[in-house]
Amino acid sequence: MLYNLHDARAQAMAPVRLMAEATRLAFLNPFQPLSYTPFGRMVASASQVVEGLLSERPKPAWGLPLTHIDGDIVPISIETAVEKPFCNLLHFRRDGVTRNDPAILLVAPMSGHHATLLRGTVEALLPDHEVYVTDWIDARLVPKAEGRFGVATYIDYVVDFMRFMAERDGGGVAAPDPYHVMAVCQPAPLVLAASALLAQDDAPHAPTGMILMGGPVDPRANPTLVTRAAENRSIDWFVHHAVHRVPPRYPGANRRVYPGFLQLRAFMAMNPGRHTDAHWRMFHHLVRGDGDSADKTAAFYDEYMAVMDTPADFYIETVDRVFKRHLLPLGGFTHHGRLVNTAAVEKTALMTIEGELDDISAPGQTEAAHRLCPSIPAERRRHLVQPGVGHYGIFNGRKWREEIKPQIAEFVRETLS
Repeated sequence: MLYNLHDARAQAMAPVRLMAEATRLAFLNPFQPLSYTPFGRMVASASQVVEGLLSERPKPAWGLPLTHIDGDIVPISIETAVEKPFCNLLHFRRDGVTRNDPAILLVAPMSGHHATLLRGTVEALLPDHEVYVTDWIDARLVPKAEGRFGVATYIDYVVDFMRFMAERDGGGVAAPDPYHVMAVCQPAPLVLAASALLAQDDAPHAPTGMILMGGPVDPRANPTLVTRAAENRSIDWFVHHAVHRVPPRYPGANRRVYPGFLQLRAFMAMNPGRHTDAHWRMFHHLVRGDGDSADKTAAFYDEYMAVMDTPADFYIETVDRVFKRHLLPLGGFTHHGRLVNTAAVEKTALMTIEGELDDISAPGQTEAAHRLCPSIPAERRRHLVQPGVGHYGIFNGRKWREEIKPQIAEFVRETLS
C-alpha cells in the first residue's frame, strides 16, 4: 500500500514540478526584465531546487565515451556480454586496443543505487584493464513471472559471470583465462562465498585474485549505525516496514521489493543536515550566478537520488544472514544446502581495502576476510586502510584515482606473474 501511495503522490506532484520548471524558464528568459534583478534570480533558483527535489530520476547514463591509453584517445563501446533477468554483465570494450591487459569482473552493489554509481571506478580502471561490470536491473522492471531472487540466486549469478570470465577468450578447463573479481561494498561477503564454493570444487574458473572493498564480511568487527539498525530489529520488523509490492503501472507489478525511495530515505536520514545544507548552498550558488558549483551539486544528486528497487527476498535474506546471524564469519553459511568453507580458498589471491572514515562498512569488517581465508599464502595477500576517506572515497574521487587504484594495479600484476 505504501508504494502505491508514494507512486500516486509522485504522479500528483507532477504538475507542481512542471510549474516549477516553467517558472524557472520564465525567470531565466533574457527577454524577461525581472531575470536581471535579485528577485528574479531568487525565484529562478528556488524553482530549480524545487524542480530537482520533485523529479523522478531515471537510471543515469554511464557517460564514458573514451579513455586514454599511452597518451592516445581510445573510444569505449559498452556491450552486453551476458544477459539475465535480474542483471546484465556489461563489457566496456576499448575499441582498437590489442594489448593483453588484465581483466576485472567488477561486482556492483545491489543496494538501492544503479551500477553507474561506480562510474568513477570504471573510468580509473579502463586504461589498464578489460573491465566487466554487473549491471543489476531495477526489480520493479522485472516481471513477477521471472520468479524470486534471493541470496542463492545472487551467488549463482556471480558464479556464472566468473565462468564467463574464465572462458571469454576461448579459455577452458585446461587453460582458463585469468581474471580478478572486485566487489564494492554489499557484495563482498557473497563474492567471497562464491569464490569459496569454486575453491571447494577446485573449479578451473575460480578467480586469480579477489579485491574486496568496504564490504560487510564480518559486521561484528566494527559495528556502525547500519549494523546496529539490523541487529536491534527483528526480521519481522523489516518484512512489515521495508517490503512492499510494485504498483500496477510497472512491468514488475505485484513483485515484493524493498523500494528505492525507502532506501533513499534511509541513506539521507544518516546525514540529514549534510543534504539540507547542500541544497541550501546550491540555492545560494544559483542566486550568485555560480553555475559551476550548482551544477556539481545537481549532478551529484541526479546520481544519488536515482534509485532502484531491490528484490525483497534478497534484501531480507541479506539482513538475516549477513547482518543478524553473521553466518559467513561463524562458519554457518550455506548455498543450496551446501556449507560454504572459506578456508578452502587457497589459489585465489586476496586484497582488502577499507576507508579510515567509513561509517557504513567500518575498518575491520572487510579485513576479516583474511581471517576467514587462512589457506592463502602470506605473499598473496594485501590489506589497505586508506587514510582520510569515507565509504564512497575508496572507489570514487581523487584518492581512489591517485592512491588506491595504483595499488590495485600493482596487486593484479603481482598475482599474475
